Amino acid sequence: MALWNKLRDSTQNMQTQLMAKKNDLKSGAFRDASMAMCALVAAADGSVDPSERQRTASLIATNEVLQNFPADDLQRRFNDYVTKLTTDFDFGKVSILQDISKVKKKPAEARAVIQIGIIIGGADGNFDDGEKAVVREACYAVDISPTEFDL
Repeated sequence: MALWNKLRDSTQNMQTQLMAKKNDLKSGAFRDASMAMCALVAAADGSVDPSERQRTASLIATNEVLQNFPADDLQRRFNDYVTKLTTDFDFGKVSILQDISKVKKKPAEARAVIQIGIIIGGADGNFDDGEKAVVREACYAVDISPTEFDL
């Protein structure tokens, strides 16, 4: 139970940090990288089940930072990324990491995208090794050390 509490506290802290930057997170690159990250984490085990889609839909609907963008647009982008991953995971992952890397010149956006990945990964109370691995890869794509996020 202590691990779950630590994860919950960590994701709540990240959400607070994101809210503090809300007005700085309005670019198209951030929007795309965020949805790419959500898809990557959801498909970390090689497939995307309905509960993972529901968690992402819930995040899109309730996350105040993502409310900078139309929800239907975010959902469409997420679904497009998921399609890339479910068609050919390895090739899709390369393409998605390229989209995530487009925010690396804006450190606030890059960190926010990583934080969104961690929030999505921990949404079910279990930030598993596969999810951590893809978030770690995203860290490298945006030139941030994974140790900054205890990955």
